[in-house]
Amino acid sequence: MADKPSRALVLYGDGLARFVDPSNTHIHSLASVANCGFLSLPHAPPESEKERVVREFAHLLDASEAYTIATGLKAKESENEISTLAERFMGLKAALVTDCSTLSSFGKLIGLDVLQLSEICHKSDSSPSDATASKLLRLLGFEGGKCLDVSLYDSVFVHMGVDEHKDLRTGNNVGVIDSLIGSIMRMAQPGSEIVSRLHLSVVLSYGSVTDKDVSVFSVKTLQEGVNPAFAGLVPRQSYTMRGEKTRDDVRDYCPMLVAQWQHAVTRKDLVDTLSFEALKKLCGNLVIPADRFIHEVAFKLWKAPKYGA
Repeated sequence: MADKPSRALVLYGDGLARFVDPSNTHIHSLASVANCGFLSLPHAPPESEKERVVREFAHLLDASEAYTIATGLKAKESENEISTLAERFMGLKAALVTDCSTLSSFGKLIGLDVLQLSEICHKSDSSPSDATASKLLRLLGFEGGKCLDVSLYDSVFVHMGVDEHKDLRTGNNVGVIDSLIGSIMRMAQPGSEIVSRLHLSVVLSYGSVTDKDVSVFSVKTLQEGVNPAFAGLVPRQSYTMRGEKTRDDVRDYCPMLVAQWQHAVTRKDLVDTLSFEALKKLCGNLVIPADRFIHEVAFKLWKAPKYGA
């Protein structure tokens, strides 16, 4: 545990997990020093792509209740019935950086300050990833290699979809995120003021899934050698439970991939690449529900009690 509260930067690659390849060296370098795992999502109802984007982001922030009210899936209440992140997490100051208009509206509904991704990303600079990284870190009170006493935000969530600001070489945003991670890690070198306070999370989802994905990206496994007749005796995994109740809608395939790093604070596991196969074999966090992610982050900011062991 750090001796001061951390400040969190979350880079969320919406639908980008399937595009990561060996050339994304900064993503894999981060995974090799981070604590990695899966974030399980529930089964999706029939929905549009825009609805999926908002629903999955809502799960990351444990704001599904707000989503059901906002979309009319539940009888609409007044907006006063929707708790903001600040109300739920001890005054947490958080911002969402995105160019997705529907996600912007939802972010405001749950109390996030919304900033335009297009205004943060400067493609005309000689080193756009360094300029973008500096701007994001400045929002968290990191400037010129120093950690300021006061920051605009405790946490900043950066949302990048498949089509927004895509890297022309790859056709998606994986290259953009990869370069951004490289810049952030260079600025947060061991010994700097930044590295002792920055909690960095990279989350990559699969986006809309297909029937083929069900078998290729499955996290549902039985203990080796267990006779199928006794499969029912194998204890339920914790990600399938909420308290003492079973989560009946758990999707056992296409979880989000997550790598979390803070120097001298987070544990390092055996993962060396941020891929489904590597995480399934070697990750330290295994599988947790996506709606527990914000609780893990808020704990590092001293805004929530510890979730899990």
